[in-house]
Parts: sequence; structure tokens; C-alpha cells
Amino acid sequence: MSKSDKFADLPETRRKGLEKMEQVYGFEMSDPGESGGDFFRYTVEHLFGDIWQRPGLSDRDRRLFLIGVLVGQRADDVLGIQVPAALAKDELSPEQLRELVIMACHYDGWPNGSRFNQVVEEAIGRASRSRDD
Repeated sequence: MSKSDKFADLPETRRKGLEKMEQVYGFEMSDPGESGGDFFRYTVEHLFGDIWQRPGLSDRDRRLFLIGVLVGQRADDVLGIQVPAALAKDELSPEQLRELVIMACHYDGWPNGSRFNQVVEEAIGRASRSRDD
């Protein structure tokens, strides 16, 4: 089954959302159906099927904004998804991510910027090791 056929039997909003999630995150998604529950349904169908599809901002723009919000919320778990995806999709370089750390330290406080720095450096290290393999 080709990548474009993988979600062909799903309703359009669900299909578009799952395809966008794969595009944004850079890894393959699967549809758990009803067992995914309402949280998964809203994430796929509303957030990725609608919000991430809106005109006016690129995926990179949305990701930059999201990273800033996540740093401020101290959401290192979600940053651990977004930062590696930004690197993998070539939306942000290691140097640009390190610049975001400096901005975060000054606008959101040094301890929070330090936590963000740890997420960034771990992601850069993993990306570098995977390129070397």
C-alpha cells in the first residue's frame, strides 16, 4: 500500500489530519480507530485536520510559535517531539535552535532556558549520531 493510499478509506478530515501529523512530526502515524478515544480524535481531526491546515503560516512558522509556547509552559515532553522534528524536517538548524535557547533564557528565565537547552542539545546529539550511522 502506498503512503497516499494508507488512509484512503478514512473520512476526509481524519485522513487529512493523519497525513498532516506525519508531515509535521516526520514519522509514520497509524489510526487506532475508536480505541484512540476522543483525545486522539480531536488531535487528529481538529488540531491537524483543521488548525495546522489553515493558510497564513508555514509549518515552520507554526513550529517556531509552538516551541516558544512550550518553552514558556515548561512542556519538555512535547518539546522532545517538536525539536527533533524541526531538525529532521530541516526547518531549524542546530545553530537556530541554540539561538532560540539564548532568547528563552533572557525572556523566560535562565532555569527554563537551561531546561530547553538540554532538550535541544539531546536532539542535536541524536540527530548527529543518526547521520553518522
